[in-house]
Amino acid sequence: MKKPLFTGSGVAIVTPFTHNGIDYQAFTELIEFQIKGGSDAIIICGTTGEASTMPDDEHIAAIKFAVNAINKRVPVIAGTGSNDTRHAIELSKAAEAVGADGLLSVTPYYNKATQKGLYGHFKLIADSVSIPLILYNVPGRTNLNLNPETIKALAAIDNIIAVKECNLGQVGDVVNLCGEDFTVYSGDDNMVLPVLSLGGKGVISVMANIIPRDTHDMVMKFIQGDVAGAIKLQLQTLNLIKALFSEVNPIPIKAAVNLLGYKAGQCRMPLTEISEDNLELLRSEMKAYGLI
Repeated sequence: MKKPLFTGSGVAIVTPFTHNGIDYQAFTELIEFQIKGGSDAIIICGTTGEASTMPDDEHIAAIKFAVNAINKRVPVIAGTGSNDTRHAIELSKAAEAVGADGLLSVTPYYNKATQKGLYGHFKLIADSVSIPLILYNVPGRTNLNLNPETIKALAAIDNIIAVKECNLGQVGDVVNLCGEDFTVYSGDDNMVLPVLSLGGKGVISVMANIIPRDTHDMVMKFIQGDVAGAIKLQLQTLNLIKALFSEVNPIPIKAAVNLLGYKAGQCRMPLTEISEDNLELLRSEMKAYGLI
């Protein structure tokens, strides 16, 4: 039986940057906020963490720092995906070596791949490490879908244990094909309950950066049978989620973390600061939610 790395809310945490690198003091504060807020796992160097702009030494240093700061209180899942299989293997091995509990690996972007290529890509990565691997299917960013039949084939590999699924129309097929032994996480904050209703076990979340407790509670209420309570939480987050995705992630969520009083810094180019109009929208929705 494959055990999930976590059940509930895993936060795709932002990486607080300075002009010269990572603000590790701010990173510590964000990590502690997440643990105190009830996040069930912390995903380091994912899309929201801007891994695509981090050189390898900084990328691995951030994972190592998080592993040490979290100190086994919750699982640390490291984003180590790449559109170069060899590079993904190198990052995955390095993340395992510094103590990551699991890996999140995105489908190859830009050069893309056939389903056969996707299977081979993820199998080689999984075979290179001993820790669990979560597949990351996000067609909106990669222009590529990991088909349910391919996920089923990959799920037969011992340490491929889950998928972060952003193609919500195929969640039911994935659950049917892979069974209860394989974990499905929602990759979209506004569709957590639909995924849970089809057998998902949680979310890898952007909004948890600012509402960790509500994101955790939404999942756990549903799992524990308080469906009405879970629905209430999902519905009350929707306007906030719209503001958090008014521009490409992680531009708005970093602005939101800053508005909350923590230091997220700015995004790295080519991402820019949030527009004044969207900043005002974000501020308005955070006020309406009672955050500021």
